Amino acid sequence: MKIEANTVVSMHYQVKNADGEQIDSSKGGEPLAFIHGKGFLIKGLEDQLAGKEAGDKFACTIEPAQAYGEYHEELSQKLPADVFDHIEEIHEGMHLRADTDQGQQSVIITKIEDGFVTVDGNHPLAGLTLEFDVEVVEVRAATEEELAHGHVHGAGGCGH
Repeated sequence: MKIEANTVVSMHYQVKNADGEQIDSSKGGEPLAFIHGKGFLIKGLEDQLAGKEAGDKFACTIEPAQAYGEYHEELSQKLPADVFDHIEEIHEGMHLRADTDQGQQSVIITKIEDGFVTVDGNHPLAGLTLEFDVEVVEVRAATEEELAHGHVHGAGGCGH
């Protein structure tokens, strides 16, 4: 069966940045399973998977526009540390929800120094070209229940 909309795909993957540094991998663990065409993956990788079948292996390069978007400097902001006084403990790498003029936004604390905290609203992989190695393990039709719930169910159902 070929990968198309509403098929369940199980795959192993390894993703690296343009410098060859590994960002993530499913190798050595369970394959990633998802319903194709539901936006679970970045667009560029989902496009590359279309038409593939179980057993296919391939490598692809996904540019930022088809991955996590370009990096936007205006989404990074240096704030006085006392803005965070209501939080018991903050640290670099911490994820927070911030109130902005456009509503709540997820941000990451990227730096704490000299009484200032830098927060960044960009996705951590924004602006990066990503290199994927993929092995398609299984392709099957999604069940009606999986389509109704919008996610893959394991053996014995979904549990909710």
